[in-house]
Amino acid sequence: MTPMKRFLDVLAALILTTVLFPLILWLIALILIREGRPILYISERMKTVDRPFGLWKFRTMRTSSTDSGVSGGDKASRITPTGEFMRKYRLDEIPQLWNILRGDISFVGPRPPLRRYVEMFPELYGEVLKARPGITGLATIAFHQHEENLLAACKTPKETERVYVERCVARKARIDLIYQKRHHLCLDFLLMLKTVYRRLPLQRHRPPRG
Repeated sequence: MTPMKRFLDVLAALILTTVLFPLILWLIALILIREGRPILYISERMKTVDRPFGLWKFRTMRTSSTDSGVSGGDKASRITPTGEFMRKYRLDEIPQLWNILRGDISFVGPRPPLRRYVEMFPELYGEVLKARPGITGLATIAFHQHEENLLAACKTPKETERVYVERCVARKARIDLIYQKRHHLCLDFLLMLKTVYRRLPLQRHRPPRG
């Protein structure tokens, strides 16, 4: 991460925190009234192959002591009504502004993986995590909907794990490595715009076959 990118991350995070503060308070109240505590869900993610951190989100599911792995169709019944609304507009990710201010992640980069997948594929993630993880990125935009469709069809944790490992991990990593080779501040700005305005007519990046 260049000093300029870090400066812009901090500046944008401070501005957004100020602008979104009323919305943040409203979401906190909504979760407390409709779903109760806890308000936040803190997931262990990896910023490098050996450095974990806690990724902050507003809680969108009913809690479970056996929760692990990525979310698939097997977890759909646990999504709360408030959580479904927040996920639709990605409002559950607003607390990640704190992660940006802490330096855990950037606005743009590969999505930070769970420890279990880094341990499964240390060489692959050793390359991917040379770039600081981000809230959004090229793989998020190009592959997210396809990944969501694949995982939504899974009925058991075992099936979700198999589909994610066999059909998602390597394909997302290849897109993340394309971003690494081509990344610059203008591309970051375009990816952020595309994340907010999904119909923005940018060049389409198709997920690689695999």
